[in-house]
Amino acid sequence: MSRRTLAVIPKHPMLRRTLYGLLLAAPLLPGGLACGGEEEGRPICTPNPSLLSGGPLELEADGSLPSTPSCRTCPGHPDYLPLRGCSASSTASGGAELICEYDSCLGGDGRRPEGLRQAVRGDAGGVLGALFAQAAWLEAASVPAFLRLADELKGHGAPEALVRAARRCAGDEVRHTRAMQALAQRHGATMPEVDLPPFEPRSLEEMLLENAVEGCVRETFGAFIAGWQGRTARDPEVRSTLRAIARDEVRHAELAWAVDAWARQHSSAAQQERLHQARRDALRALSEEVDGHHPPAPLIHDAGLPSREQAQALFQGLSALAA
Repeated sequence: MSRRTLAVIPKHPMLRRTLYGLLLAAPLLPGGLACGGEEEGRPICTPNPSLLSGGPLELEADGSLPSTPSCRTCPGHPDYLPLRGCSASSTASGGAELICEYDSCLGGDGRRPEGLRQAVRGDAGGVLGALFAQAAWLEAASVPAFLRLADELKGHGAPEALVRAARRCAGDEVRHTRAMQALAQRHGATMPEVDLPPFEPRSLEEMLLENAVEGCVRETFGAFIAGWQGRTARDPEVRSTLRAIARDEVRHAELAWAVDAWARQHSSAAQQERLHQARRDALRALSEEVDGHHPPAPLIHDAGLPSREQAQALFQGLSALAA
């Protein structure tokens, strides 16, 4: 991100103080703390979400798939993995089925765009390759998310500084994608294709709700995770790559909070409460993911992922910031 962008998007002092305070606790050379594994009765980390069926769904009156199906019928995962979300999928017979996503591994979690379809895993290349390939996929998916945000901010009359910053964030994500692809390829893995339907017009409140969840919560936590990896990864290439990415991701999180601050000036009390509730709901979901985070030793040592206990400490910092 350019110096000009940094000058017009204000730094978020509390965010930076929280992150730097947490990183001071990071071991310079990570040990095998709380390493999950099948021998301990825990599931091995799977960077790509596990999918289960939640049963059949009724199509909309016009024959289309439900856009926001309820996840109430999602079953409990046999390995007790936390539920990440659900979506409707077409069946071979022309009907609809609820697909439930479960996560057991934290990692790079960029700004996921609306409608992003689950990746079809390519060559995994082992647990490290799978992690980096998934991270590259999320970074690539963040590019159209930021371009859409820039267009919508402009359309809703936001300050030009926010519009320019969102566009530059998209450029950052292009670089991040290439960097994570290089790490994935080094470990014999390929990045899945990003499958994203065309965006539909949406209201200002819908854009702000996504920003509250994907920006103020998930992207901010992603910056915390990347900062931890950039400090603790034993692999020097991973450490230097994530350190550079973390610097950008902190600024991306600051953009999300700047958009949120701008929104408060143009929202009713009821709209502001809905945004606050969206953050609380996102924190609750993320808390469940953190509690189910059991990375194997290679991801802690070589990739620098936090252990479950360390991830919980990072989450507590985020919770104090975003609640």
